[in-house]
Amino acid sequence: MNPNPTPMYMPPPPPPPSGGGIKIPILFGSVLALLGANVYLFLQLDKTKTEVAGLKDAMTREISSVKETSNVTTATSKRYISELKDELEAARRQSAMAAGQAKVDAEKKAVELTAKLERETKAVQQQMASQITEVKQEASSANTKIAAVSSEVGTVKTDVANTKTELDKTISDLKRTRGDLGEQSGLIATNYKEFQALKALGDRNYFEFTLPKEKTARRVGDIMLQLKKSDVKKNRFTIDLTFDDKKMEKKDKTLNEPLQFYTSKARQPYELVINSIGKDTISGYLATPKVQNAR
Repeated sequence: MNPNPTPMYMPPPPPPPSGGGIKIPILFGSVLALLGANVYLFLQLDKTKTEVAGLKDAMTREISSVKETSNVTTATSKRYISELKDELEAARRQSAMAAGQAKVDAEKKAVELTAKLERETKAVQQQMASQITEVKQEASSANTKIAAVSSEVGTVKTDVANTKTELDKTISDLKRTRGDLGEQSGLIATNYKEFQALKALGDRNYFEFTLPKEKTARRVGDIMLQLKKSDVKKNRFTIDLTFDDKKMEKKDKTLNEPLQFYTSKARQPYELVINSIGKDTISGYLATPKVQNAR
């Protein structure tokens, strides 16, 4: 094969058309486009005019409505202000009337209080007069009672004087005797009357007792006593005394006999006196020194 073949013959291109045939259609198309644009603009302008007219009408109606509303509001405000003025004037008149009524009420209240004060003052005066009368009556009654008491005091003084005289006589009747230890005793009481006179002297400490016959001793003063035997016919008794941790028997003793014994508490003797003897019982008193000094 031939590596470089010879190219084939090509005819020349046809000549371009002439310029006058193309321009006419282009110009016609442009006129049509311009006409369409004008029609569209006219339509849009007419629509715009219509819308503007509608807006104008709407604005006119809105303005009219606003004016009407404003007129109504203004009239309402004027009426409200007028009503407020009327209420204010009424309130002023009512306040003036209330002030006048308050003055009348105050004067009426003052008259009522004055009358009430006069009534209460009169009632208090009457009550005070009644109380003063009662006090006078009570004072008169008290004076009567004082006079009666004075009379009673005089009677009591007389009784006291008589009692003192009787007591002095009873004391003068008291006797001294020798005790079972052979020592001079103090004054001896033989009955209740003499015992009271003895206590009134106050020379010693006195302890009155009634002692039954028992298995255990009883405390009298600061000693212990136990009745062992009593004989009513012979007026004798036997008794045990316990003091200072020791026991002492007083055997076959008689009525009104001073039973004497010494304790570690006093220099003077204790004295035991029996004033009555019964079946399995005795009664009497214990006399101890007032001064308790160890021997």
